Amino acid sequence: MTLSPSIGAAQRIVVKIGSALVVDEKQATPRSVWLDSVAADIQMLRERGTDVIVVSSGAIALARRTLGLTQKRLKLEEKQAAAAVGQIRLAQAWSQALSARDLTAAQLLLTLGDTEDRRRYLNARETLNTLLALRCIPVINENDTVATTEIRFGDNDRLAARVAEMVQADQLILLSDIDGLYTADPRRDPGATHIPVVEALTPEIEAMGGEPPPGYSSGGMRTKLVAARIATQAGCAMAIAIGNVERPLLALENGARCTWFLPAPEGRSSRKRWIGGSLSPQGVLTVDAGAAKALAGGRSLLPAGVRAVDGVFERGDPVTVVGPDGAILARGLSAYASVDAERIAGHRSDKIEAILGWRGRDEMIHRDDLVLG
Repeated sequence: MTLSPSIGAAQRIVVKIGSALVVDEKQATPRSVWLDSVAADIQMLRERGTDVIVVSSGAIALARRTLGLTQKRLKLEEKQAAAAVGQIRLAQAWSQALSARDLTAAQLLLTLGDTEDRRRYLNARETLNTLLALRCIPVINENDTVATTEIRFGDNDRLAARVAEMVQADQLILLSDIDGLYTADPRRDPGATHIPVVEALTPEIEAMGGEPPPGYSSGGMRTKLVAARIATQAGCAMAIAIGNVERPLLALENGARCTWFLPAPEGRSSRKRWIGGSLSPQGVLTVDAGAAKALAGGRSLLPAGVRAVDGVFERGDPVTVVGPDGAILARGLSAYASVDAERIAGHRSDKIEAILGWRGRDEMIHRDDLVLG
């Protein structure tokens, strides 16, 4: 029997919460009591040293009544306007719930493009890691005020999976109105069987997601299985769990029924393989013997160890790292554009701000973005 993961063992968790859980549909107001219970769960995890990131929907739903947008289907521009109004309320609701537990909320608005473009990806990842280091609780939502095709039910499942991949989370928890994956839709088929653990996303498993709902929506189980594929291939376990209960994360920890998707065994190394074999280097960094030794020991590449910069590249572009004899030592994603890399090469990291006029990363290439050989 395959053992399910436990959220108690995770060092970093991403929790995705849908609009129906955050917003009281009849009152068009935040479900404050429920949000307080989730904040209590987050406090419990933080006290154990677990990093928590929340991906929360709800902005559009919170503004519809105020703006008189009560019709079932909204035009794109109406959704964008509602998001602009509702996002303030959503952020305030999370800030109040978390601050009552002595936790600091931080708002980030992302689109899927922010996770796909390398430079924007690096910016978002650095911001998230810094916020977590400062003991904040990042609350992320789709940037619906400017998004176009991204504004559709279910996309936050996929966005949450991309965030989990970005920050190398151990677990992604999708709080939902259903307690996991079934062999068929249990609301239509009374013979449907619950699946507690999915070891691999086979075509048979993916077929259980069914077709997307008709019309503009593309949500449902289908998008959750897309999220599962993204997360598990990045080495992150994912759970689909019931959300409309008090203390849903504590309930999950105590054995509430859910479906766990186990991470692919090679998941953590897949990004490294992508860096090492799938990208065409845009430049070359020549390093000294000391830096070469540090790289071999699993360290990041610091500007002080760089002796020459060749090629024209931008921040986030792939580069090759060579030793004093010209032998290839590694490939990685540069934290600086070539013009800036040339200026700080050979200098200590604490001199970067004085040289460039702004403070970037201490590393020329962080070890998470570096592949030896």
